[in-house]
Amino acid sequence: MDVTTTPIPGLLVLRIPVHADNRGWFIENWQREKMIAAGLPDFGPVQHNVSYNNTAGATRGIHAEPWDKLVSVVVGRVFGAWVDLRAGDTFGQSFSIEIEPGVAVFVPRGVANSYQTLEDRTAYSYLVNEHWSADAKYTNLNLLDETVAIPWPLPLAEVSDKDKAHPRLADVEPIAPRRSVILGADGQLGRALRELLPDALALTRADLDLTDPASYDSVPWKDVDTIYNAAAYTAVDRAETPEGRRAAWAVNVTAVATLARIATQHRLTLVNVSSDYVFDGTAETHTVDEAVSPLGVYGQTKAAGEAVTSTVPRHYIVRTSWVIGDGGNFVSTMERLARDGVSPTVVDDQYGRLTTAAELAAGLVDLVRSGAPYGIHHITGGGPVKTWADIAREVFAEAGRDPADVTGVSTEVYGEGKDMAPRPKYSALH
Repeated sequence: MDVTTTPIPGLLVLRIPVHADNRGWFIENWQREKMIAAGLPDFGPVQHNVSYNNTAGATRGIHAEPWDKLVSVVVGRVFGAWVDLRAGDTFGQSFSIEIEPGVAVFVPRGVANSYQTLEDRTAYSYLVNEHWSADAKYTNLNLLDETVAIPWPLPLAEVSDKDKAHPRLADVEPIAPRRSVILGADGQLGRALRELLPDALALTRADLDLTDPASYDSVPWKDVDTIYNAAAYTAVDRAETPEGRRAAWAVNVTAVATLARIATQHRLTLVNVSSDYVFDGTAETHTVDEAVSPLGVYGQTKAAGEAVTSTVPRHYIVRTSWVIGDGGNFVSTMERLARDGVSPTVVDDQYGRLTTAAELAAGLVDLVRSGAPYGIHHITGGGPVKTWADIAREVFAEAGRDPADVTGVSTEVYGEGKDMAPRPKYSALH
């Protein structure tokens, strides 16, 4: 099998082996494993359509539906033509090729499809990855549009009135690309993602209640390509209480299970942010292949969320640690204490690295855009491993205070008289 590219991005021509003998021929017109190995996207077909045409010269199109398709000929020959109607530099780009049994074309969403039969009694096949719906948005182009300059080999005689009445290219609204969805868009990471993805559908807690299954129905998932789940229950200590435990499981696990189902159903990429708390902190540095061993409820829910996310064919599980962004965080708290003349007591036996929300967001977006392998990734800030007390002293020094005004204490001493969840001693990720 041979797969070649065309001037239209994503439009691929397949040449499939034809096995012929005195009885006729046989081809594997759709063979998922072989075609993916040859470079075809795993586009998940769900419906097969066949268009039969009585006479040579019958011409159909030019139609762009909101789904991908694999087109081929079962009987006869056709002249196939495609026009890119997606927004971007290749809008209006056309490509044509003759198709016969053994030649197929993968047509990505937003590329308009058309063909003209070259023989009588021709059967044209469409394998598509969405069920046909009258409510779907279709973008069509006039078959007679001279500006597209499709070199039809036969006169355009057998053409429907509807195909002659569609708008010309100059009047077609370019098809927008699928959008990203940011969940938890009002949090520190969510706000950082919004800076990088201004066209994303940014959903705050008020826009989408993650714990209400019905609220997900308001999102136009068919127009989405990636879900960035920046929402989480992060009240580590409160998660140890009965009420907090239920809330943590609802947001960090049950909601993620709903997102996993949606992502799988619509063939979306799910990016789920996890935490160093999935580890018990006994190893000084945690690698992506270390077995999870959470100490507390929060870590347990994040580990369970990872397991659920891993069921999605296109998924990124991204662990991070000690995230700070705009708004209230450890660093801003230490800055305030330094200004106010307070000399705090800070834990000095937990080790890790700070990660800014901006660098975490940039790492998430880069994973998706670069096509990095699906699976588990670690994204954290760089530099040497430090304790919380080390970081506090640096903040004090920057503020003009004596670093010695920060007193380091053990986690055990700091937690005396407090209802604190267990925390990993070592949080550095590799």
